[in-house]
Amino acid sequence: MGFIKHFVFMLLLLSSTNSWAQDTLEIQFLEESIKVDGKLNEDVWNALPTYTNFHNYLPTDMGLAKNQTEVKLFHNGEYLFVSAVYKDTTSKVQLSSLKRDDIANTVAESETFVFIMDTQSQQQSAYYFAVNMGGAQVDGLIERINEGFSLSSNWNTVWNAATQVNGTNKQFELAIPLKNLSFNRDNGAIALQTYVRDIKNNSWTIFTDLSRNYRLFDLRFFQSFTIDHLPKTTAARFAVVPSVTMNTNNDRVIDDSETRVIPSLDVQYNLNSSLKLDATINPDFSQIDVDQQVTNLTRFDVFFPEQRNFFLENADLFSNLGPDDVNPFYSRRIGQETAMQFGLKLSGNVAQKTRLGILNAQTEAEDGLPSQNFTVSVAEQQLGHRFAATGFFVNRQVTDGFALTDDYNRVAGMNLNYKSQNRKWIGIANVAQSFTTDISGKNNFYNLGMFYNVRGTALGASLRQVQRNYVAHVGFTPRLFNFDAEQNVTIREGYTQSSVYGVLTKFPERSGNINEFRYFNGSSDIYWDEDGTLQQSTSFYNTALFFKELSAVYVNLYHDYVNLKYAFDALGNGNALAPDAYRFFRARVGYNSARNRNFVYRVFAQYGQFYDGLNTSVGATLNYRLLPFANLLVNYQLDDLDLNELGRETFHLAQFTGEVFFTNRLNWTTYVQYSTQNDNLNINSRLQWEYKPLSYVYIVLTDNFNEQLARTNWGVAVKVNYRWDF
Repeated sequence: MGFIKHFVFMLLLLSSTNSWAQDTLEIQFLEESIKVDGKLNEDVWNALPTYTNFHNYLPTDMGLAKNQTEVKLFHNGEYLFVSAVYKDTTSKVQLSSLKRDDIANTVAESETFVFIMDTQSQQQSAYYFAVNMGGAQVDGLIERINEGFSLSSNWNTVWNAATQVNGTNKQFELAIPLKNLSFNRDNGAIALQTYVRDIKNNSWTIFTDLSRNYRLFDLRFFQSFTIDHLPKTTAARFAVVPSVTMNTNNDRVIDDSETRVIPSLDVQYNLNSSLKLDATINPDFSQIDVDQQVTNLTRFDVFFPEQRNFFLENADLFSNLGPDDVNPFYSRRIGQETAMQFGLKLSGNVAQKTRLGILNAQTEAEDGLPSQNFTVSVAEQQLGHRFAATGFFVNRQVTDGFALTDDYNRVAGMNLNYKSQNRKWIGIANVAQSFTTDISGKNNFYNLGMFYNVRGTALGASLRQVQRNYVAHVGFTPRLFNFDAEQNVTIREGYTQSSVYGVLTKFPERSGNINEFRYFNGSSDIYWDEDGTLQQSTSFYNTALFFKELSAVYVNLYHDYVNLKYAFDALGNGNALAPDAYRFFRARVGYNSARNRNFVYRVFAQYGQFYDGLNTSVGATLNYRLLPFANLLVNYQLDDLDLNELGRETFHLAQFTGEVFFTNRLNWTTYVQYSTQNDNLNINSRLQWEYKPLSYVYIVLTDNFNEQLARTNWGVAVKVNYRWDF
């Protein structure tokens, strides 16, 4: 453990320089209320201070924005009210979507106002609210991850927003219930960030001065605000969401049909302003949303995101317990084999610098598989402004009725996160150990990482060791498991991994055509097996040229060395690559068009070696926007693998997405996905009506066919939920 002490000492040394400070502003308390209509014609708006002087972020991050935004805020003890006026030069409005929670289109490809609140001022998590000029809302959570921050739109709450065009001004008005948020009553201060997206001129402008090498929602750059007369207590908040799903499935292969009516219930209760209790009964894996199919040419599993509401509140507490590919808790494991019966979760701040998460879920016995209980406990403590420590315990245990059996898997560990006051450095340290029935020894995991980021330069390095018996049944650790296609068995094998990367970018401010030149973007991942033998080395190099309108042309180079220990059936035809040492090189060129057009496209072509054969890949994504009424997208990728005497296969992956927006509450979405690797043509068509905030009616048709276009199964689902907020 000496190397961890040395790492912590290095972090303390780095943190001793370049401190920074911000002035504190105020959100006033006024016994006023407004009608949320976007008109901003109430007298109260004229009595408030204006926050403006927005800065450029993209396509340039230099200077103040040409088109300014004026923001005003106040609260009345029940709601936080926010107004924003974007000083545009035209009354024209450009939108890409009217769909709730579609970040890629509703926010990034439209005219949108974004408002973010770190209500605990701890730079750990924040609430995200956005509304575009079509009135479409997006809400979500900003989560601290190992190397920075990420945004998830899966979290939802009830709030109100409206927009209005007033001459050339674009006006936004928001009302956010305080009872829906987690506040520190003793602190009375929060940190805010706000920014505006104008797709017409491809610009992003932001309240605090932020260079483009940092993410727009990097919590370290938020502005501190005090809240005048923040109420010490609020009305206890219940959110109760009953739902019922009627699901008919017909399996044509085994000639079986089943119709089920499944009631479900989600309940949330605010124990206080920052601590929440969630409960769920019969949550489904959602027949409503479908996972996007992918072509997987690797030897390891693919990650898919969680979609069930129960797991989303304070999700960063539970999902950020390790690196992406060695994470001890992956909530989709719960209910993956048999249905989840119920779940309870307590999460939030128990003190200003202390967060707690306790989750328990039970699955039922089904088709010969036993019932299981899952428990996760997480405690997170801020250690000053620069360090955060997290301890966790994950338990999976087979149950017999209400009794726990001796069949279990447990993982316990600690994480240390560091962020320097000058915002240039982020560090992580992870230590964990697993405990599994009839397995002992070589059951540890260690990880150290250091990351540096300034304008034009990003560097990072990490070193991790995953021992073979570090078993995380409720986690995501794909590289531990090696499938031997010859013996048809999976072998668990530990490894040591080193990773380094570097990005060097030039911003030619005086150029008339070039916005950014990324002249070096390289990474290297090296893996050794438990005996210290080199197992794999993967190197990547990218260079890219971004033009003023933010279109881009790029070149990627890949080099792999694989000491293949187990037979790998890359073609899926029964002819496996034999264990041997393989070296292969590939190159890709591509072009991405500007995003502020009605027709947007991306194309690429790749050619090179693949083990001892050849791989040719081509792909295209075509997006046509019939704004704001429809959005049509086609994605196609071809992967041709020629492995000589082992055979040749051409994998096709084709996807069509058609979205029709009747209003910002009623839309019809159809997905068509065709994958020859998965031997599946999937059609999923969904009519979604939000008849009141966060209360929905879904009608979903699903049809699946094999490669010969013979129907394998089909289904119809009707789901209705209703949300009560007390």
